[in-house]
Amino acid sequence: MRVVSLVPSLTEAVAVTLPGVLVGATDWCTHPAGLDVARVGGSKYPDLDRVRALRPDLVLLNVEENRREDADALAAAGVPVRVTYPRTVPAALDELAGLLTDLGAPGEPEWLVAARRAWADPPALPRVRTAVVPVWRRPWVVLGAETFAGDVLRRLGVVNAYAGHPERYPRPGLDELRARRPDLVVLPDEPYLFTADDGPEAFPGVPCALVPGRHLTWYGPSLADAPAVLAAALSAPLPAA
Repeated sequence: MRVVSLVPSLTEAVAVTLPGVLVGATDWCTHPAGLDVARVGGSKYPDLDRVRALRPDLVLLNVEENRREDADALAAAGVPVRVTYPRTVPAALDELAGLLTDLGAPGEPEWLVAARRAWADPPALPRVRTAVVPVWRRPWVVLGAETFAGDVLRRLGVVNAYAGHPERYPRPGLDELRARRPDLVVLPDEPYLFTADDGPEAFPGVPCALVPGRHLTWYGPSLADAPAVLAAALSAPLPAA
């Protein structure tokens, strides 16, 4: 089996579980450290000629991470594709289990068993808080309805202020975001690199929690320690400016 992954979290899941199966990944596939496979460009604009040249038995894609036209082009060229789209933690865990089994794993890997255990009883914040969760700036883009990251936060006691929005990634203006009067602003470090100096200043008077994006949005081995890592970050936000 020869697999090319265009999804960073799936790259990590496959490389950790089935070394040798993965033959190609995107330039953004940073985990596991030291991954030595052919690179095929970005997840949004991969070099499909490079992908095909690797003669994959399967290419892994994601509805949010990749473009439909790339999936269609690969399928039209006779390259088998598998498109993932988990919107909840349980769905992600089950989807990962099914994928790894189909790729030849003899059973659920230890990290997946640990992730199931961790999410069966995740730590919750002392009180439920309503949060705005930007994932981009210039323009502002926030988590909306039915997102995987939104479900991750909900299970930790954080209610997404835009969970009822008709769009999955709305683009409200900053005035509207402030008018929501959230208890908390959650700022991940990817896909936009929010830092203590870039983001909190836009929300004076509101505590801002800097969280690792890999633990918030990736579905792979990071799911095993995501509850503890995120709970710690959410429990210690930056002081309100």
